[in-house]
Amino acid sequence: MFLHGGVLHLVGNMWFLYLFGDNIEDNFGRVRYVIFYLACGAAAVAMQVLIDPHADIPMVGASGAIAGVLGAYVTLYPKARVVTLVPIFIFVQFIELPAVFFIAVWFFWQLLSGLTSLGMASLNQGGVAFFAHVGGFVAGLALVWLFRRTPNETHGWRGPPNVRVSRGNTV
Repeated sequence: MFLHGGVLHLVGNMWFLYLFGDNIEDNFGRVRYVIFYLACGAAAVAMQVLIDPHADIPMVGASGAIAGVLGAYVTLYPKARVVTLVPIFIFVQFIELPAVFFIAVWFFWQLLSGLTSLGMASLNQGGVAFFAHVGGFVAGLALVWLFRRTPNETHGWRGPPNVRVSRGNTV
């Protein structure tokens, strides 16, 4: 989870973690968040190994753990909105979308990519462990209920603003 396949891999993972992770950390608290993150990463590895136990390509990256953060985010903040860049032919458009839609499209893309890779020599084709993303996301959906703070623990914390993802960032 702490190695990456290159600078772009690292930057992409850190961008998603920066956008979505801070709200989850705020809700869980630092210690719970770290345990949750590591548990989602372990679940991601377990899912990839379960689907492709004979893979000879090593897995690197935090994508599975970050997918767990996305699962928690979509569960805790289904009404949050994100500003995302949408390329339409040669035009670039910024569109505000519900986070649940943005994350659902991402998840189904990972699932579809993983399913289409079934039967290939290695499911880690092209250097992407799609089922690790799926496993981490599903773990995040399941584990969020164990790690989230109850209303009595939040001490007035109300979650992220309704308008944008954390700090007004865009995806």
